[in-house]
Amino acid sequence: MQVEPRGTLRLSASVTFGQRITVPRLSGFRARYPAVTVEGLFSDSIIDLVADRVDLAIRLAPMIDGNYVVSKLMDTRYRVVAAPDCLRRSSRLEQPEDLAHHRAILFPYRDYRSRWIFRDAAGALTEQAVEGDLVPSPAGAIHYAALAGLGRVLLPDWLISDEIEQGLLHACIGGWDVTATRFDTAAWLIYRSRSFLPAKVRAMIEFLRRSMA
Repeated sequence: MQVEPRGTLRLSASVTFGQRITVPRLSGFRARYPAVTVEGLFSDSIIDLVADRVDLAIRLAPMIDGNYVVSKLMDTRYRVVAAPDCLRRSSRLEQPEDLAHHRAILFPYRDYRSRWIFRDAAGALTEQAVEGDLVPSPAGAIHYAALAGLGRVLLPDWLISDEIEQGLLHACIGGWDVTATRFDTAAWLIYRSRSFLPAKVRAMIEFLRRSMA
């Protein structure tokens, strides 16, 4: 007999991913599972699944190791983008080395501020130093700084695809993959146990996978 999902589900994600990706999908989940109450815990701080009683977490990172169950929700691709006005005021930005002549909007994480890593079609890697005088925090503020024309920035496709389609941001340095960390970055689903998976958690996992397919 199939158990109807019900009860409170505590779902954790970063602030920007929660606002941009998770929240817009919750109306569909609520319509399908009206007996489930979703508590969205959106924070850029690391949340402990046990201490914070989190049922399901979404983490943006390279492959995650640990004592929890981890499965990939979706791959993440990064792009160098800038607002049209920003590009009109500056020299060309077509190759990684062109960044030496541009001011970048930098990540608020010290290890990621100084360089971006590019990979060409043959798999060869190029590290390019980046400089800038703007380090927005929290991380989601980088997105708004880019839209305001304050510099070139490295952002994930799930955050900027709409703005690129609308012409609010332009992708630069085509033909290269790019990252600030590693190329296996993805959105990962994390939960505590596979052997005892409440129906409400299973329902959310399946719903997120379908909605992002």
